[in-house]
Amino acid sequence: MHLKITKADGSQEYFKTEKLRRSLRRSGASPDEISKVIRDIMPTLHENIRTQEIYRKAFSLLRQTKSPIAARYSLRRALLGLGPTGFPFEKFLARLFAADNYVVKTGTIIEGRCAPHEIDIAAYRESDSFVGEAKFHSRAGIKTDLQVAMYSYARLLDLKGKAICDDTVCNITNFWLITNTKFTSTAEKYAECVGLNLLSWDYPKKNNLHDRIQHYKIYPITVLQGLTSSQISILINHEIIICRDLLDRPQILKLLHLSIEKEAAVLKEAEIVCSNFK
Repeated sequence: MHLKITKADGSQEYFKTEKLRRSLRRSGASPDEISKVIRDIMPTLHENIRTQEIYRKAFSLLRQTKSPIAARYSLRRALLGLGPTGFPFEKFLARLFAADNYVVKTGTIIEGRCAPHEIDIAAYRESDSFVGEAKFHSRAGIKTDLQVAMYSYARLLDLKGKAICDDTVCNITNFWLITNTKFTSTAEKYAECVGLNLLSWDYPKKNNLHDRIQHYKIYPITVLQGLTSSQISILINHEIIICRDLLDRPQILKLLHLSIEKEAAVLKEAEIVCSNFK
């Protein structure tokens, strides 16, 4: 189908069925479910349709099948839902790196060679020690640009060799610039040139933010379909950042004044989202 679609940043590209099929497959949808969604969506597409609209249609169709699949497919939107401030996103990233055997600190201040630095994420393990900047955006079309990458590299130069903890493995060797959306192409080229680590929804091509979330099953609480945004805000304010937190502290749901049946349904959804569900 030679049809142009409009992306979140306003740019256009030709619609590719395989791209939609791949995103559905990543969510855990079965081949039959994928075929049905694509079959139902195709007649509704039109020239210049926005990717958000295609997403909404696919999400609606998935919700008619299995809620956990819909939750996984909505993952990118769920990350946007960690706002409006960037603090929940920082805490989410801390959970994600902790799952990769890092000891993680958030919101620390480290004295550089020339200036103090407020650090979003500081993490270390036996083979690696890094600090990171978390750039949270509440809209998918906003990208982290070259200026932010250059600023991050300057911070690395000032912080390199400084320690995160008292152990000998804690000397800072790397700086990670992490965003929940995307980077501009110039930011990516600059980072590759100077050796700055970037992590976004789709960068690098392998082991990007999406891949890491799926691999470690660290799903933000915002993926759950059985909770309202105000209920999710209450949970986040009580340090329930990922679905696993809710399973570890199920009693926290008492704060939401849900019925027993509703509590059970929310916990069941969280359990299935975190499982090996296929």
